Order: sequence, then C-alpha cells, then structure tokens
Amino acid sequence: MTTVQGERWFPDEATFADEMPALWGDWYCDSECGTLRSVLLHRPGPEVEGIGPDNFARYRFRAPFDAPAARAEQDALADLYRSNGIEVHYVQGQREDRPNAMYLRDLMLMTPEGAIVCRPGIPARRGEERAVAATLANLGVPILKTINGDGYFEGACATWLDRDTVILGHGSRSNDSGCAQVERELRNIGVSDIIHTQIPYGSIHLDGFLNVVGRDTVVTFPWHLAYDTARELLDRGYRILEATDIDEVKGGMALNGVALAPGRIVMPAGNPNTRALFEDAGIEVLELPMDHIMAGWGSMHCQTAFLRRDPIERG
Repeated sequence: MTTVQGERWFPDEATFADEMPALWGDWYCDSECGTLRSVLLHRPGPEVEGIGPDNFARYRFRAPFDAPAARAEQDALADLYRSNGIEVHYVQGQREDRPNAMYLRDLMLMTPEGAIVCRPGIPARRGEERAVAATLANLGVPILKTINGDGYFEGACATWLDRDTVILGHGSRSNDSGCAQVERELRNIGVSDIIHTQIPYGSIHLDGFLNVVGRDTVVTFPWHLAYDTARELLDRGYRILEATDIDEVKGGMALNGVALAPGRIVMPAGNPNTRALFEDAGIEVLELPMDHIMAGWGSMHCQTAFLRRDPIERG
C-alpha cells in the first residue's frame, strides 16, 4: 500500500470580485455619478448638542449648531434617497464626543471590492472611523484597508472618474503616505490610472471644488483646479462646467451635491446661479435646504458615504 503524504487539491482561482456578491453582498462603487443604490449616513446625535456662540469655533464649525434643525435637514435627504430607490444605512455606536462624525464621506472610500477605512487629518476626529468600520463589518461590506502608519487620508480627497481612473488629492487632510496607501489598494484591484493633484490652501477636500455630475461632465471652481488636472480631464473627453459664483461655491457649498444618476443631482438649495449652470448644461437638479448642516462646514456630499453605485460606462 502506498502512503499518500498530505492533501492533494487545487484552490479555486475565482477572483474576489467574482465571489463578492454571493459571499459579502452587492457593494460597489467606481464613479461619482453611476445610479446610486445604497448609502451610509450618520444621523447627528448627542455629540452635536450644545455647540453654541461661545464654543462653535473650538469644534471647527463656522457657526452655532441647531441640532434639531440639522437632523430635520438630514432626514429630508434620507427621505429623498429612499424615494429614489436608494437604501439608507446608518452608522451604529458612534462616539458621543465627535461632533463632526456626521460628515461621513471623510471616513471611508468605497471601491468595487469593498471599503478603505480612512484616518482623519484632524486628531480631534480620529476614532470616528472605528464605528464606521464596525458598521461596515456588520453590513457585510469588505474592508480592504485601514490607513495606518504615519498616513492620513479622508475619503473626500478621492474622486472616481471610472473603473480605471481615480483622482487623489494631496493636502491638509491627505498626506503623501496616506495617498500612497490608497493608491496601492486601488492598483491592487485593477485601477490603472491615478491622477495626483494638489488640494490648494483654502480648500480641504476635492469635493469642495470638483464634482462629477454626468458620464462626461464635471463641475469645478476653476480657481482651485490645477491646470494639469484640467488637462487630464479634457484629454479624457470631459466637459468642464465652471462655477464662478464664489459666494455660492464657498458660502452655499453649491458643488457639494450628490449625483443620483448620470445627469441627475441633488444640491444644496439657495444657489441659483450654480443651479442655472447645471440646468443650462442639461443636468436635472433637485434641491434641499442644508443651511443648518453647513454650520459644520459640510453639506450633502460630505454626509453621504456611497456603498453601492451601478457601474459607470463612459462614451
């Protein structure tokens, strides 16, 4: 009798992406404008109570915070998502000493194969990402990476153009180490084109001056968009809409909207010139008031972490 040493078997060589829907769930994002199917929000809780005239600057807010009014604004956004067939999930177990936690886009970056959990640039926000990671795990969203070492990176410093292309912004909320860690994970899942750009002094995230509103259309505040990045967008066939009303872009956060589908967006109310820019370009616009949410320097895009968008195809 011949003794067989060890097991004789061959591994299944199916890719993670092939198995992901059956083993993890239908989570996916490769754009800023593919039809939106599922989001993650954090409803402002006890952490935003008591931010008044004497202490709002300590929390990096731009004005005192009316917590009930802000909750009503976010609830209206969640209702709009649901009315458009979008699943709304909420972060569970968030800390009660982190009043910026409602700005969830900063804490994760969704990809076609799962989430990258971020590490905020501001020490006072660090720790918010732990509740996000736990919520993602409970939902079944794979976590590809947690930014670590000396890196810091916030999800709003990345913009998906398509399955092959991501813009990474380097600035006060994303250092070279953090960007390099994100780039490694993106390249590992097949992203071939990384466009590096500077986030200028005066902006902290890409979504303050750049957003994708259609398959071939981006909107930007032109004085903050680097020439090389504009050239890359034009070379890829994008139409660039220039939003030049500085009061609307900065004060009204007019570019901080969310695409519900290609060419269909929801944006903060009270920005008529920017709305006209969109509509003249053939973009369908919905509006919601976000004045109270914006007291913390963020609007609807800042609040919304994408969990699932339909794949985008350009051209």
